[in-house]
Amino acid sequence: MKEHRKLSSRAEIAAEDQLFNAVLQLASVAECRAFFGDLCTPAELQAMKDRWAVAELLADGLTYRQIRDNTGVSVTTVGRVARCLAEEPAGYSAVLKRMGKLES
Repeated sequence: MKEHRKLSSRAEIAAEDQLFNAVLQLASVAECRAFFGDLCTPAELQAMKDRWAVAELLADGLTYRQIRDNTGVSVTTVGRVARCLAEEPAGYSAVLKRMGKLES
């Protein structure tokens, strides 16, 4: 992670909260696409799309190798996403459950 900012831990958390609250203001896929297109570089956005695709495919029961073969994402990244699905805080799991793609 870049260490270019000189914020206190409290200020860093506040900045993160402001970002997440901004995301919560988005009302459509089009607004999300525009916001994340402004916020992220193409590579950053691609990395997020790849990780989300991996989470969905893991929820569908595909193996690490099947996911790698279908997406081109490294087995290391697949493992990282799988670990996040299994551990707290369960961000991927919470969203997948709300979308009906993962059982509670």
